[in-house]
Amino acid sequence: MNTIAAARVEQLKERAKALKLYGLINQWEELTESDYEWVNKLIQWEETQRHYRSLERRLSSAKLGRFKMLADFDWNWLKTCDRGAVEDLMTLAFLKDASNAIFVGPNGVGKTTVAKNIAHTAVLKGKKVLFTTAAKMLNELAACDGDMALQRRLRYYSTPDVLCIDEVGYLSYSNRHADLLFEIINRRYEQKSTLITTKPPFSEWGEVFPGAACVVSLIDRLIHHAGSRYFCESLFWASQPKQAAKT
Repeated sequence: MNTIAAARVEQLKERAKALKLYGLINQWEELTESDYEWVNKLIQWEETQRHYRSLERRLSSAKLGRFKMLADFDWNWLKTCDRGAVEDLMTLAFLKDASNAIFVGPNGVGKTTVAKNIAHTAVLKGKKVLFTTAAKMLNELAACDGDMALQRRLRYYSTPDVLCIDEVGYLSYSNRHADLLFEIINRRYEQKSTLITTKPPFSEWGEVFPGAACVVSLIDRLIHHAGSRYFCESLFWASQPKQAAKT
């Protein structure tokens, strides 16, 4: 066996080890050169199936639901939107330094659609993703019975590579809810990326969390690594006014 062939056989063995095919590895010395072709096919089949199963698990656990793909998104009716920033986010480059992205704008302009597309792209790239509404997450955390249950749920929301929190600001929350949101963001700070969609800008979050002492610190954690192309001035959207009917 020449050097190149030996290197390929060793690479094949490493792939089998990565798949933890210990039965095959233990009998590796029994293989002949004529066996390597079907062993390669076997490993390819196993790699493909595991890839699909892993993808299915990540898609299921992401809880993205149904959404419109960006290829079908109508950009023309938006009066204000930095499409370049959105396309940049779709490359997932912001995940490298755990940057955040905040989408600010009125109802119906596509904030959730874009956030879900970014999250979906992350899933396809092998990232662990979780999509939730602010109300669901905060009410669930606030309802935890006991510290151990709360810590488990905090870990659940803190560990995904991408956490997408939808509809922040649609409801008002108590100080307890504000503290829980701060805890999640603080745990993820400089470690994991967070996507947030919100109708009110940060200047109005004092009304979303009235009386909460942590609001300024919460916003500071969110925007510290949300570069100018990802922050609300670039992603503050508004729809075009409807055209008056021609007479």
